[in-house]
Parts: sequence; structure tokens; C-alpha cells
Amino acid sequence: MLANELMTRPELERRLARRTLALINIPSVSRSESAILALLEREAAGVACFRGRSVPGQGLLLWPAARRNRPLVLLVGHVDTVPEQGNLPGREESGWIHGLGASDMKGGLAVMLELAEWLERERPNVSTDVALLFFAREELPITESAVPAIFAACPELRQANLTIVMEPTDGAVQVGCLGNLNARLVFRGKSAHSARPWQGINALHAAIQGLQGLAGVPQREVDIGGLTYVEVLNLTQIHGGVANNVLPDEVACGLNFRYAPNCTPAQAEQRLRALVPAGAELEIVGNAPPARAAVDNPLLGQLRAAGALELQPKQAWTPVAEFSAEGLDAINYGPGATAQAHQKAECVEIAALARGFDVLRQFLLAPATVAS
Repeated sequence: MLANELMTRPELERRLARRTLALINIPSVSRSESAILALLEREAAGVACFRGRSVPGQGLLLWPAARRNRPLVLLVGHVDTVPEQGNLPGREESGWIHGLGASDMKGGLAVMLELAEWLERERPNVSTDVALLFFAREELPITESAVPAIFAACPELRQANLTIVMEPTDGAVQVGCLGNLNARLVFRGKSAHSARPWQGINALHAAIQGLQGLAGVPQREVDIGGLTYVEVLNLTQIHGGVANNVLPDEVACGLNFRYAPNCTPAQAEQRLRALVPAGAELEIVGNAPPARAAVDNPLLGQLRAAGALELQPKQAWTPVAEFSAEGLDAINYGPGATAQAHQKAECVEIAALARGFDVLRQFLLAPATVAS
């Protein structure tokens, strides 16, 4: 199928490849997104069917120039990447675009921009209104998220009937997301000479004993709307000790608990505290909430039908949680490959970019199933 009546599939693929490569070659590691946001703002200036609104240092919202009595679809992409691993500049090779952020998620940004140009150029008779949001600092802890400030500056975002976060999903639709609780567990003792351990309390020995129960917590499957989310608790770090001849008086461990969408952050913390061994101290470092599994949203069915898309649970945390917290139905759908995210050899297939564009185009052209 042609991307539109005036553009062949090879032409579409060339456009998306060039656009993705250009975006990759603008470094945008978290907290250093000003250059890419400025570029997006310049490109948006020529798209008259949108009103651009910049939220300095946070992001850019492209809002429909005129709302009609139609559902509103919000397409969302983050502009930042993880730190460089020798994977800049990008390159094109054998049908793939290689480089930092190719899959997560500059390929998705390229698709968003191509859709904006298509809407401007063709003025198609789409069944929904469309808004696009580009935002910063997604690859950082949720305490540094730009999303709350953007909602404060752009409250009209809450009008969205469906929010599509274009995270890499291997071309499937992934709904909901797990909550992400990070904690620090501390075991305390008393230092002493290792030749006379009875004069102290070995915090490392206490940790070894106390962690047995936590390390043995089984994974738990939770069914929501026919989709299975897996709750998991993992020990991720351990620190302690000063020398081989000194009993450590403190050992600190990192814990990561991923919990299902039907569990609140408070419930997750309560469940974790119930597992803490006697004598240990638990400190909650961060607790990013899960996202509701919006399997009942009518527009979701319309999107899936547009590309015969598989429906999957999101076995991770993504920004859909932040949009869900604002009362929106948010799902993940993007052209990138999940396995490529944050890889040194990160890449995205050009054909997948074109398919992502085609699916979203068909979705927007299909008869709407809800009223605004």
C-alpha cells in the first residue's frame, strides 16, 4: 500500500530514513535536549494545521489549529537519549538506520513528523483530531520528568481520547505498564578486627542471612483483561566492607520491585515492607506508578484493526504511566525494536518505520468509534 497517493513506498522509506538519521545526529542526551527541541520547533513552524506551543526546557506541543467534533488522538515521543556509547554519528546500512536513539526513539519521532507533514500536505479527511507532543528527560528518574510541567502549561492535553506513546514495541500494541519501585535495604552491625569477630557484629553476615527470603520471592502473574503481567522482585546492588581484616558495620542493598497495573504505589510499598527481614532498614528511593491497562478504549480496537496489530502487556515501565496518572487512556505503539533500546549497536529497520507510518495513517483515516 502506498503511504499516500503521491508518494511511493520507496520514497516514503527514503524520507523516513533521512529524517531519522538527521534526528540521531543531533545529540540529545537527557538534560541536553535544547538543540533537538529547537529543530522540532523550526520544522513545526511550517505546518499550518497545527499551533505550536513551546514549554521551555520541557517540550513542544503541536495542537490542532481548529478542533472539530471529533475524538482527539495524542501522539507522544521523548526527545532524549541515554548517554553516548561511541554510537554517533549515525549511519544507514542495508535497510537499517544505526545510531544512538535509533530505536528509542528517534525513529518514532521521525514517524510523528512525517505524519504532521502528511496532514499538512494532503489535508486528508481523517476521523480524529491529532495532537503531537515532544518532551524531554524521559530517560531519567521520574522525579525529573518534564511531563507534570507540560500538563500544567498545556491543560488541554487532558482532552485526549487516546494517547499513543511511541516507545519501541516491535510494531505491536502494548497496554498498561508495570509500576517501578526502587528501594535501599540497609543491614547494620558493629565493626571489629576480623581475627576477633566476637567483638563486633558482621553486617555482611546479617545481610546474607536476611536476604535469603527476598531472593526467594517467586514471580507473580497477574491477569488483567486477558493479558498477563509478571510481578518481579530483584536484588540489584550490594555495597559494604572497608578492608579484608575489618568486619563491616553496614551493608546496603538495592531492591527493584516491578508491580502490576492493578496495584497502587502505596500497596506496592506495603507489600515490600512486609518482606523486610527483622533488623533491616528500608528506604524508598523512588516509586513510579503503573499505568492502567486501557483495553476497553474503543479507539484501541480501531488502531489494532488498522494494522492487524497484536495486543501485549507492557512488561516494563514507560511514560504511559504519567499520562494515565493525568486521567488519560495511554498505550504504547512504536516502530522500534524493544531489544535495541539502549544498545551500543542500536538500530531501527527502515521498513518498520514505513509500516508504523502506514498503520497510523490508516488508523486516522478509519471511521471513528467514539465521539469527542
